Amino acid sequence: MTYRISVDTGGTFTDVVVSDGTGSFTIGKALTTPDRIFDGMRNAMAHAAQDLGITLDDLLRDASLLIYGTTRATNAIVTGTVARTALLTTEGFPDVLVLKEGGKFNPHDFSQDYPQPYIPRRYTFEIEERIGSEGQTVIPLNLAQARKVIAELGRQDFGAVAVCFLWSIANPAHELQVGALIEEILPGVPYTLSHQLIPVVREYRRASATAIDASLKPLMQAHLRDLESDLRAAGYGGEILVSTAAGGCSSIDGLIEKPIYTVGSGPAMAPIAGITYSRLEEMGEDVIVCDTGGTTFDVGVVRDGRLTFSRDTWLGPRYTGNLLGISAVDMRSIGAGGGSIAWIDDGGLMRVGPMSAGSVPGPACYGRGGTRPTVSDAAVVLGYFDPDYFLGGRMRLDVAAARRAVAEVADRIGLTVEETAFRILGLASDLMVRAIGDVTINEGVNPRESTIVAGGGAAGVNIMLIARELGCRNVILPSTASALSAAGMQFADIVAEEARSLVMPSNRFDRARVNAVFDELEEKLHAFRRRLPGRGDSYAIERLGEARYLGQIWELDTPLAADRFGDDASLSAYVDAFHDVHERVFAVRDAASPIETVSWKARLMVALAEPPGPSTAAGPAEARVASTTRPCFFGDRTPVEVPIHKAADLARGSRIQGPAIIEESTTTLVVYPGMAVSISGNGHYRLDIA
Repeated sequence: MTYRISVDTGGTFTDVVVSDGTGSFTIGKALTTPDRIFDGMRNAMAHAAQDLGITLDDLLRDASLLIYGTTRATNAIVTGTVARTALLTTEGFPDVLVLKEGGKFNPHDFSQDYPQPYIPRRYTFEIEERIGSEGQTVIPLNLAQARKVIAELGRQDFGAVAVCFLWSIANPAHELQVGALIEEILPGVPYTLSHQLIPVVREYRRASATAIDASLKPLMQAHLRDLESDLRAAGYGGEILVSTAAGGCSSIDGLIEKPIYTVGSGPAMAPIAGITYSRLEEMGEDVIVCDTGGTTFDVGVVRDGRLTFSRDTWLGPRYTGNLLGISAVDMRSIGAGGGSIAWIDDGGLMRVGPMSAGSVPGPACYGRGGTRPTVSDAAVVLGYFDPDYFLGGRMRLDVAAARRAVAEVADRIGLTVEETAFRILGLASDLMVRAIGDVTINEGVNPRESTIVAGGGAAGVNIMLIARELGCRNVILPSTASALSAAGMQFADIVAEEARSLVMPSNRFDRARVNAVFDELEEKLHAFRRRLPGRGDSYAIERLGEARYLGQIWELDTPLAADRFGDDASLSAYVDAFHDVHERVFAVRDAASPIETVSWKARLMVALAEPPGPSTAAGPAEARVASTTRPCFFGDRTPVEVPIHKAADLARGSRIQGPAIIEESTTTLVVYPGMAVSISGNGHYRLDIA
């Protein structure tokens, strides 16, 4: 039998999903091992293999494809453990990263220190050269000075170099010359040229992306190569792909060249799982995807069956953090996961997150040395988790330690331990509701008209509370909820994207120039496709423009209906498509105004697997008596005796009325009083919050 393995390494848990020849999914889960990622990955795969009734050696020998997603790049940026990187800029423009895009959320708050640039100002070196906006050479590249500066980088022992010259997107000659000098003078030192990574007009976005990408190259090149070596040594001989922020997968070689696309690559897979499950349950094309992990709560939106992309992904606060700049799946993260810590601020108010207990030491209930109260500890105190059945019984929870941790907060606010635990859970839910509002209501999407697909190991604890607050009627908790991102990798395509800036107003449209851009972009994509081993026959290319009304600041992705602009009708169809997108997002349509396209993109998608088809609808199943009961708290001082159902005992078509607890081996679903859950013909949980 041939297996497909997908792996998502998060801040707390490593998730593994294994699909067999029948399309069935088996989940493995283990604590992440930050010092050596492969150890936690191996433990999770061994768990999945055990449930399949085979050994880990058998699984690795018989697997043909492994897809890997990692938070290593994100964690390195957040913790500042990236390579010591130099930035080469056009003479006279050394402060691009210092100034960022200006602004902050609270412009009159002077208590906040000015943010540090991603690359320190002292590591920025100016090069005498200048390209004009039309691609003309204004000042020739000073080769002697460039040689001197690059030699100095070697003496100062920089680990990577970022090169971002003004208007290199119009004429890359000077960046290419400097790249050749780096290879000559500093052989083996990785570098990134801005025009090759992100050919967009805005200078800060291009410089920020280039700096981040270059700084990640030494780390991610070693990490991905070591992972490949560990897998081969363990007996895996199949194909290895890596999930990307672009909403698909790519080869290790491709990601080594552009490691910035591994930032947020795990969460980017959750929307793919979300739309797949929504279609499977025939619940529509508009989906809110919620992924509650141990460290973060990630949320994104699928509109009209299409993933939502953005160039506004900030690492840290908007404006004062660092901007990725690349076109990435729009997933927003907040520090509100199962491991998020509850604390009391200076004003005496209780807060949850963004600090997390992570996997080391982890929440207090893990019994690994953690002492601070977390959302998971609150769930243990409330009776929602069976301490003897966590991770299917492979990990025993310490109830006494959880109560001691929550009691520290309870004593300060004058409530019982159970009341405090319920408030911790409520605060976490409120944070999640606000995060969903940021990507829905604030973006012109009505959450009541969308389907929520919930995932993550901690999703089942409070997703029903969240859905009730939002007024959502269609809510799905998939059977693979605890590993939603890893499950998304099973449905993902190989994706590659190329872009190029060419500002083109619709009232002075030059079809020949735009078509030439798409010819160039598609030539690069086809070259990538031809390098795929044994793949590339089943593919599609999507063509888009990043467009806006004249005078606007930000652009919207607008699809092209045809392959090329052949006549006035194709241009009119493109302009109408922009009006439709703008009206959907901003509820404004100005059909009389011309539009301006800033950049053009082509996205290649090579199919890896057929999406699953719906199963036969299940009729009502005979109600089963719960195997046991347990006292649980739902906000009152006194507990309620709640029936506990094991997922394996519930037939498809079953309906469970709350209050109740449904226990999977890797997640727990809390059915609150007055709510209910049904098991669909596909084996997924459909939640009824009425």
